[in-house]
Amino acid sequence: MKYFLVILIFVLLSSCKYFDVKKTSSEAILNEELKTFNWDEVDAYPTFSKCDSLEQKHEKMYCFQYFLKKQIFNSLSKEVIVVTQDISDTIQLKFQVSETGDLTLLETNIDSLTIAEIPNIQELIVKSLDSLPTIYPALKRGQQVKTEFELPIIIINVE
Repeated sequence: MKYFLVILIFVLLSSCKYFDVKKTSSEAILNEELKTFNWDEVDAYPTFSKCDSLEQKHEKMYCFQYFLKKQIFNSLSKEVIVVTQDISDTIQLKFQVSETGDLTLLETNIDSLTIAEIPNIQELIVKSLDSLPTIYPALKRGQQVKTEFELPIIIINVE
């Protein structure tokens, strides 16, 4: 019986290490979380108040792009633009929406013929963005984040 008691105490004392809990630092947890984080997608795209009633993420994205294109089109259609050659061009606009909802035109990719015929096209596009309604920024895990996106605008002659 003494031997059994000694062996039992020895087993109990030696097995305590199996009950130790490893402590994980918050930094290690954060690093693991960041590895699984998809930085290329947001949970909610930037939006206008007109798009709030839509439920699906992709519907809100298309709604945002639609109203942005509509704003640019309406502004450009009010301008009197005279050209000497036919123009058929797709302008690539690269935008950024900040965490506060500020829209910035970062880059324009415009064909040289279009620039030759409409030298102030970039200024007209920037001017069209001045009267946009309030933009609600994109969300990632409940936080407002900065996003960048491209928007094609097709320019054609209309007589």
